[in-house]
Amino acid sequence: MDLSKEKKIAMYQDMLKIRLFEEKVFELYGQNIVPGTIHLYAGEEAVAVGVCTNLRKEDYIVSTHRGHGHCIAKGARLDKTMAEILGKKTGYCKGKGGSMHIADFSIGMLGATAVVGAGIPIATGAGLSIKLRGTDQVAACFFGDGASNQGTFHEGVNMAAIWKLPVLFICENNLYAMGTHQRRVMLVKHVMERAVAYGIPGVCVDGNNVLEVYEATLEACKRARNGDGPTLIECKTYRRKGHSRWDPATYRPKGEVDEWLNKDPIQRMKKHLIVDGVFSESKLIEIEEEVMNSIEEAVKFALDSPFPQPEEALEDVYA
Repeated sequence: MDLSKEKKIAMYQDMLKIRLFEEKVFELYGQNIVPGTIHLYAGEEAVAVGVCTNLRKEDYIVSTHRGHGHCIAKGARLDKTMAEILGKKTGYCKGKGGSMHIADFSIGMLGATAVVGAGIPIATGAGLSIKLRGTDQVAACFFGDGASNQGTFHEGVNMAAIWKLPVLFICENNLYAMGTHQRRVMLVKHVMERAVAYGIPGVCVDGNNVLEVYEATLEACKRARNGDGPTLIECKTYRRKGHSRWDPATYRPKGEVDEWLNKDPIQRMKKHLIVDGVFSESKLIEIEEEVMNSIEEAVKFALDSPFPQPEEALEDVYA
């Protein structure tokens, strides 16, 4: 794998952007500014960035309830994303979608869904659209380990396999479906082992290593664009917070938490950039300050934006 310094730096910036964005959202939620609940992506940044760095603007992604990171990695604007989370009129969905339902077709973001596993058949449908239109796009679908036990997983992956659709099935395995550990609900050790049932490649990677995720996705994209069908990529990762804002995650053993926090994807990439001679630590601190400033600007934009009017609830409704 031959990655330019510029691309490595961009990947680091994107991961940092997601982490600091999520920390700011957490802070705003504590101030009772964010309506509804939130599911933070902090800790899983290497997956979204490693995958989306391989994607073109016209490629598609389908996201989940934990989707802020996917949006940002695919190129979503921080200000419009923050405004949507705050329920403001200037958000991507005019404040009507909120944290779990952000979409922007102009960058290939087909939407996030709060229903577990619901994005999988949507991505398969996007893959069928690509094949029928004869383009060389790909559709990447993000879902958790819990979603791999849903019927939508079997149906979506199986259909994509038999029709050789250009879909990347990205399982973000953070070990827990809400508070239920993977070992309690599946006998296989790795979700990717299920790929054999559909006759497609299954790959398991370190989801906290952005370069490893990037490389696996690169190969899967090549297969998809060449008409060779889908790939199931399982990324072993870990969320830094609980399932949602109010989940203290006391079901996770302290030793397990400490082990995973020590494998932080951003710190690992930062160390790689310094050891590899890409950037000095002082330069990386400058990048962090630039990213933080951009997030503060996004917060100001969102806070200054108006809420939608009550009568607007009847607009953009299709029947």
